[in-house]
Amino acid sequence: MNLSELFMQPERLWVLLVVPVLVAFYIWATRRKNRQGMRFTNTAVLGRVVRKQSAWRRHLAVMLSLASLVTLVLAWSRPNGVDRMPRERATIVLMVDVSRSMAATDVAPSRLEAAQALSTEFLDALPEQYNVAVVSLSGSPATRLSPTTDRVFARRAIDALTLQDSTAVGEGIYVALSAIKMAPQGDDGSTAPGAIVLLSDGMNTVGRSPMQGAAEARKEEVPVYTIAYGTENGSVDLDGKRERVPPDRELMREIAETSGGATFAAESAGDLSRVYSDIRSEVGYEEVRKETTATWAGYGLAFAVLAALAAVSLGARWP
Repeated sequence: MNLSELFMQPERLWVLLVVPVLVAFYIWATRRKNRQGMRFTNTAVLGRVVRKQSAWRRHLAVMLSLASLVTLVLAWSRPNGVDRMPRERATIVLMVDVSRSMAATDVAPSRLEAAQALSTEFLDALPEQYNVAVVSLSGSPATRLSPTTDRVFARRAIDALTLQDSTAVGEGIYVALSAIKMAPQGDDGSTAPGAIVLLSDGMNTVGRSPMQGAAEARKEEVPVYTIAYGTENGSVDLDGKRERVPPDRELMREIAETSGGATFAAESAGDLSRVYSDIRSEVGYEEVRKETTATWAGYGLAFAVLAALAAVSLGARWP
């Protein structure tokens, strides 16, 4: 990040070069005064006539004055700050893994049932103006609900999810990207920002590479927030055989990093609830640059007032 991003008028920062000059002059003046001293034979009379100043209070007054100068110059340069502002609108695609491994009961009553319940809570907690879409992730990913602000339809779509065969994560991301494009445009014709929340516990088994889908998501500026759901001890019965189905955390991490999103792990319903809360905070806000001149000017004024009080204390005679 360069100065032009931090300050609207960075050329004014050259004034700060006067600060080391003033510091050097103060040190020189202090040492010169100490070398010369004042010759006075009657030190008792001198103590009554000239009150000895407190060195630390004098240094403090100078430091506060310089701090005021620095902060006022920063304010004069019109600094930029970053504030997190609620998004006016967005499209969130919730992609839930419905492969057979989601029948594992390491998360009670099962991974899928717990995910359905908490996914509904997550969607209900989103701002009401947000569009929501639901995509089922299996060997044949499909949009179960096109973007809508109707939370009743969203809950029904999530509750209707059922187990299916295989897992095509890459294909699922492409389906989710297509769902975002179905969202209504704004009054000005603009497309609302989108994000994909991918909850999965399994490895990719069919279809295009998940990394290919993640790269396309990054290209379209749609971050993918991945949740590796389940525990290492999860298992299911497939064709009469007990098979372990641990979550593929590494794949989830790579998808998130490639797309520009974030990755989370949830081993229980409580973990998933907290993860959804974190994601809601991430997708619900955006970083907006705003000028913070008034804030820095306030700091400068505060330092100036303290410096003035320190200077007054040098000449005051306290009882």
